[in-house]
Amino acid sequence: MGHCSRAGLRALSVITAIVLGGCTTGPSGTPASLGAASQPAVPQSAAAPGSTARAARLSSPAQLSLVSPTANEVVHGTTLHVVVALTGATIVAATTTAVRPDQGHIHLYVDNNLVSMNYGTTQDLTVAPGTHILHAEFVASDHYPFDPRVVTPDVVFTVQP
Repeated sequence: MGHCSRAGLRALSVITAIVLGGCTTGPSGTPASLGAASQPAVPQSAAAPGSTARAARLSSPAQLSLVSPTANEVVHGTTLHVVVALTGATIVAATTTAVRPDQGHIHLYVDNNLVSMNYGTTQDLTVAPGTHILHAEFVASDHYPFDPRVVTPDVVFTVQP
């Protein structure tokens, strides 16, 4: 390249940037088109060839239900004791992106606000007086929901001081 001018090198740099800008990269940041050493960001079975669509979320065999409180229960005081029943999956405390359909943890929502990320089947929540809605969701170890979501029906309860 001893014969290239500075203007020629700049033009070559611009062209290289444009060409490489259109490449996709694998998880390591290397261009996905470089061969077997790189891995595609989307499994081939999850998207059409050439598609940039993200892989679909896993479904889970888990079934989740609220044991306590029950529908229309009246709670006295400011502590709500929540009990959920989980079948078909295991609660794990580790957060990871190596998601398995039979592992995760519980998110609790009061009035559609996330109030607890629980690694067990019981939880005491502080609640204000009034009528509230509670639901629980079994989520994957990366904190994202399964597809379809594993969610309990809403339970309405009332808190009296």
